Amino acid sequence: MKQLFSLTKRNIKLFFKDKGMFFTSLITPLILLVLYATFLGNVYKDAFLLSMGEGATLVPKSTVNALVGGQLVSSLMAVSCITVAFCSNMLMVQDKANGTAADFLISPVSPKVLAFAYYLGTLFSTLIICAVALGAGLIYLTAFGWALSFADVMLLMLDCFLLVLFGTALSSVVNFFLSSQGQISAVGSIVSAGYGFISGAYMPISNFSEGLQAVMSFLPGTYGTALLRNHAMRGAFEKMNGIIPAEGLAEMKASADCSISFFGNAVSTGASYAILVGATLLLLGVYVLLNVMKNRKKK
Repeated sequence: MKQLFSLTKRNIKLFFKDKGMFFTSLITPLILLVLYATFLGNVYKDAFLLSMGEGATLVPKSTVNALVGGQLVSSLMAVSCITVAFCSNMLMVQDKANGTAADFLISPVSPKVLAFAYYLGTLFSTLIICAVALGAGLIYLTAFGWALSFADVMLLMLDCFLLVLFGTALSSVVNFFLSSQGQISAVGSIVSAGYGFISGAYMPISNFSEGLQAVMSFLPGTYGTALLRNHAMRGAFEKMNGIIPAEGLAEMKASADCSISFFGNAVSTGASYAILVGATLLLLGVYVLLNVMKNRKKK
């Protein structure tokens, strides 16, 4: 346990000491927030107003802003919790590239302890960065349009925590097979560019073709995005009760990915949590198995 604590502490310190890695991880979510607010805000707003029909004139501007802001912040966190985890996990690949990992394995440090230290170090580093990003998002909502309750904020924090757990496990499995700076840069670029689309963060899944929607329904990140959408936009939708017909609200929630279906069957909030937790445990199991098999081959 002492070795695990020391190695985890070392990994966290090295991450924050590497200014390039740290500032890239920190600035990326903040840049995304500015880009979302600048370019996607009006797109989301026009789409919501169009879907409201004649009731658009009856909905207060603050409620519309809260709805748009909730979608922007949920998109930001859905992407950041995964992409930041890949950035934070670069240390594991760097240690392989410069031989530090091999030096650790020569020492009395257990390979299992080393593997979990990388996971925990990445987890805590990512949580810190994502906490800053979520804080910036909540400040943005305070200024732009606030409709969140205390419970909504707590659930958003829970959603981000679970997504970071999932993102760290996913990056650990992927980065296990990487051994150079070039490889991690390539993978990081692919994840940063592509994950937002396949998770529904950039464009709602409802806008994709039925075939692509079916494929995306198998991805755990899709359900993480839906959880964030639900808790970030619930208050705004609640304020529209009685103004917009129930059927219209249901269509708006579906178009914003607040309600996800799996081959026509609605997926509940509890089921979304179960999928996200189950996928995280599965990836962790794969990560442990990969390290065990690697150590057996060496012996």
